[in-house]
Amino acid sequence: MSSELSPSPLAPARFPDLPAVAGVRLATSATGLRYKGRDDLLICEVIEGTTVAGTLTTSKTCSAAVDWCKKALVGGAARGLIVNSGNANAFTGKAGEQVVETCVSAVADQLACRPSRVFCASTGVIGQQLPAEAIVSHVGSAWARMEDSNADLWHKAAKAIMTTDTFAKGAGQTVKIGDADVHIAGIAKGSGMIAPDMATMLAFIFTDAALPAPLLQELFSPAVARSFNAITVDSDTSTSDTALLMATAAAPGQPSIASAEDPLLDDFRQALDAVLLDLAQQIVRDGEGATKFISITVTGAETDIAARRIGLSIANSPLVKTAIAGEDANWGRIVMAVGKSGEMADRDKLAIEIGGYAVARAGMAVDGFDETPVAAHMKNQEIDISVDVGIADGRATVWTCDLTHGYISINADYRS
Repeated sequence: MSSELSPSPLAPARFPDLPAVAGVRLATSATGLRYKGRDDLLICEVIEGTTVAGTLTTSKTCSAAVDWCKKALVGGAARGLIVNSGNANAFTGKAGEQVVETCVSAVADQLACRPSRVFCASTGVIGQQLPAEAIVSHVGSAWARMEDSNADLWHKAAKAIMTTDTFAKGAGQTVKIGDADVHIAGIAKGSGMIAPDMATMLAFIFTDAALPAPLLQELFSPAVARSFNAITVDSDTSTSDTALLMATAAAPGQPSIASAEDPLLDDFRQALDAVLLDLAQQIVRDGEGATKFISITVTGAETDIAARRIGLSIANSPLVKTAIAGEDANWGRIVMAVGKSGEMADRDKLAIEIGGYAVARAGMAVDGFDETPVAAHMKNQEIDISVDVGIADGRATVWTCDLTHGYISINADYRS
């Protein structure tokens, strides 16, 4: 099977030039596991002393790789990563667990480290056995081609982890911690089965900052909440959601940081947030069959969490998403989605704007409502919706895409 699909109309013009991250080496390989004529295996080496943080799916039918990463994260240390696309190794029982052990052991042997310091992820079809030999037989040859991270290798790595993605996803930043230059580079994959719950489809972020694992996790978890956990394509949470952040401490001249509240981390925190949000929004822009990128801001909610739930209720509504696909300014569907969210909302204070134009105030259509400018906004690729539910000060923004026949076509043919 070839994974070549026409690029999403919402795709960026090009893959960004990600910075080299000291202490990270990469290699990709083509196993032929599912896709023909493209790399589908990624192997990463990180230097001794690398710390790791992560968020993983809360799905009760999670993959064997997710179970492995849950245990490995407890140690807070990493030396390697192995990722395959084309097969999720999910719902594969004890055999799937053995495949994970075999694959991480093959990488650990190359690194001369404990298997528990090697992380793994798999993405693709659920319920099919993953032949370990198809992976392990390529580890040695890939290792011989391992190189220090650079812009070209980040691009190859991002392409190797794709499934129904139509473009490779990457984001990076260079910032200072004290007087030291530190770098952040991240890659992600995701296009369908996107409604992350504690993580994203797959995302791997690397930095050469020197940060202990507990502090790294303290920075990573809220950044994930504001980015990957604020997107949806189709309301379906994957069995394989995995987001990992590895810090090599290899950038020279760094000060010692003991607290996430240290002002020296302010720029780094903002840069990390920016990388994760960029990757998350790229996933939405590559939503299966998507033609429109939709930002939904909810204000006036009981809490920020309530605002996020209301936003996701709107974002996940097939009626809202198909109306936007059809460029129909049917704001009544937004009202419906607010009401079904289960969160507090004052019907008689509800206010809605589309593209900055007020369509509803005080629980009804605005006086003299003219749909013309709103209809014009609906023809854009970027759609903005704002809703105030009139309860308190809770606020959140979520991102989604429209729902077109392209989504059906891609998923109906996925196993073909």
